[in-house]
Amino acid sequence: MKFLLLTFVGVVHLLSLSSGKTIYKNDISQRSFQEIKEEIASYGDVAKAIINLAVYGKAQNRSYERLALLVDTVGPRPSGSKSLEKAIQIMHQNLQEDGLENVHLEPVKIPHWERGEESAVMLEPRIHKMAILGLGSSIGTPPEGITAEVLVVTSFEELQRRAPEARGKIVVYNQPYVNYSKTVQYRVQGSVEAAKVGAVASLIRSVTSFSIYSPHTGIQEYQDGVPKIPTACITVEDAEMMSRMASRGNRIVIQLKMGAKNYPDADSFNTVAEIIGSKYPEQVVLVSGHLDSWDVGQGAMDDGGGAFISWEALSLIKDLGLRPKRTLRLVLWTAEEQGGIGAFQYYQLHKANISNYSLVMESDLGTFLPSGLQFTGSEKARTIVEEVMSLLQPVNITQVFRAGEGTDINFWIQAGVPGASLLDDLYQYFSFHHSHGDTMTIMDPKQMNVAAAVWAVVSYVIADMEEMLPRS
Repeated sequence: MKFLLLTFVGVVHLLSLSSGKTIYKNDISQRSFQEIKEEIASYGDVAKAIINLAVYGKAQNRSYERLALLVDTVGPRPSGSKSLEKAIQIMHQNLQEDGLENVHLEPVKIPHWERGEESAVMLEPRIHKMAILGLGSSIGTPPEGITAEVLVVTSFEELQRRAPEARGKIVVYNQPYVNYSKTVQYRVQGSVEAAKVGAVASLIRSVTSFSIYSPHTGIQEYQDGVPKIPTACITVEDAEMMSRMASRGNRIVIQLKMGAKNYPDADSFNTVAEIIGSKYPEQVVLVSGHLDSWDVGQGAMDDGGGAFISWEALSLIKDLGLRPKRTLRLVLWTAEEQGGIGAFQYYQLHKANISNYSLVMESDLGTFLPSGLQFTGSEKARTIVEEVMSLLQPVNITQVFRAGEGTDINFWIQAGVPGASLLDDLYQYFSFHHSHGDTMTIMDPKQMNVAAAVWAVVSYVIADMEEMLPRS
């Protein structure tokens, strides 16, 4: 039915025809869907050339090898750290040496938090040293630590019901894992909800469905008017053990020590490179990943892989001598893990040109073997993207799913720009997410080759089509 709707010829108002700017009235192009479908089909040979170069040709394993060199050299890249800024300078040089155009750095102010030394020891009902990871922006404990009895709850609702028991205690959340978006609220809001009922600290079960005694860190948020208390994630195993102990009536006492500290905002940069468009250079298809990471593991998966397949997409297109009609812009974001700080400042700087953005793309869910593309936009744009994805039949990755949002591109999507994210094996991704396990060992070069091919085909074709994607 939507195909029939797309064949309807509506009224379109064209501004600056020579520049290719197309403003859609009622989101309907002058061209029929059949014409658009035929245009996309004409890219079949180009798509095969990109796939062959990325998966079977001279470029195979290149994104993996580039990533390994960076993360082995620099290590993790937390916001505000010298290692992040070293990585940014290395990438700035890499992109210039790769022959990309308009390579530059855009200044950003970003948060600077360091975890310091940290420990948690169960003193009662037995001595047990616990693995923990303090949460980003958390305050530390006094030097002597906080020693207090524990209250174990499985939900915010249970915490409210048992509020009189919480005062002066360490609240331990043993919330069940439903999915990441629902369960992560305990990591983000757990300290605030515990502080509201008088707790002195909070420990949150790591947000993952799989654990080999591995804590997972991440950002947490304080709230104005609510006391700030130290907060950290513990392992699934320890959360479940304490829940069992509490159910038996055991008194649990923990000594928590955290040297976490927040520092003044630091100077950083978003890293930008382009292939300038041949016909409509002012129009943009943006591909991106974030260069920062947490301070554990290597940040190889989150989001080194996404950043490097985004670079690889431009490299593949350049190596084939292709130049799309629109500008392909690579952005490597800074301070994504603190809530998209770099991306927000980029949006503020560039939003005046929002009508020129055809598509914003972000890879931040891993670069394992992709399941397909997640997309947010008008139904007419979705139908076009579905046709573009059909060009990836040679690697059997053609599905288009809902929910293309990503932390760094949400600002554009909320303003009406179509957005896309690479969908991946989320079980595997969240098993290693924000943990010591996020290293090159979990990356697969062959899977990265395929992810890069998908990213390159989608970005190139949409950048080279005669019209921008229609908006709602």
